[in-house]
Amino acid sequence: MVLHSSLSLSLSLSSPFLNPNNNNLILNNLNQHKHKHFSCSAFKPTSQNAIFRRDFVLFGLTSLSLTTPLSVTLAEEEEEPKMASFEDELNAYSYLYPVELPSKKFVFKWVESRKPERYSSAAPLSPDARLRIVSERVDIIDNLIISVTIGPPNSSIIKTTDKSKWTAKEVADSVLSDKSALRVTSSQRLAESSVLDTHSGEIDGEPYWYYEYLVRKSPIKVTPDSSVYRHYIASTAERDGYFYSISASTLSPQWEKMGAILEKTVSSFRLLMPTENYVPPYKDPWRFW
Repeated sequence: MVLHSSLSLSLSLSSPFLNPNNNNLILNNLNQHKHKHFSCSAFKPTSQNAIFRRDFVLFGLTSLSLTTPLSVTLAEEEEEPKMASFEDELNAYSYLYPVELPSKKFVFKWVESRKPERYSSAAPLSPDARLRIVSERVDIIDNLIISVTIGPPNSSIIKTTDKSKWTAKEVADSVLSDKSALRVTSSQRLAESSVLDTHSGEIDGEPYWYYEYLVRKSPIKVTPDSSVYRHYIASTAERDGYFYSISASTLSPQWEKMGAILEKTVSSFRLLMPTENYVPPYKDPWRFW
């Protein structure tokens, strides 16, 4: 895993989420900087209880944020955040994430809740363990979550192996159909989410699918206000028969303030050329140690 020092980046005035190719400039800038390497150990859940523990934590954050406002109020004119680069050599992907809003003297309070780990030992997001979290970071104070998941396409939705024919809506539905801690069918899991927008783009000759959605159901009831949802923005790419997806989210009342910043993270997501440290998800996919 590689962590770059914080960088102040000049991003395109147009939303990079709407034009993913703009981020090639960001990655070129990052390549000019030295890397700092360090190793880390990973959580290794041993039962389905890990799924529910995660949901209690995340929805506990929801309760906190309903009573605690964002620790910064963004100006109407969007400020370019200072970004850092995260690279996971184990699963061969990278993305940028915000670390500071200089003019507001605001620092994001990220905690790496799940360090990178191989697909076979990663925490499942549903009882069938198809979709798994390979890394995650959270900002507890401001209720921000960035997760990366890996899982195979849902064959009931993705019916061809020719990915040039896949639509962004099909990819979104495939990923979301496996994203639930509840022991329900894929169609019921899919009904927990409302997809607001989808589109696709091409980066280095490979398709990336982008989608925005709300999650309106949860295993526990944390608020009587049914209009408060988690608002997600996500990107998915395919490699070796598996979907690699990044999602960034916050509560719906905070989306107006934080949505544009989370879009920059999602649009920066890239699959990297595998190194000797890469472990493909099809290698011992059911080994939990």
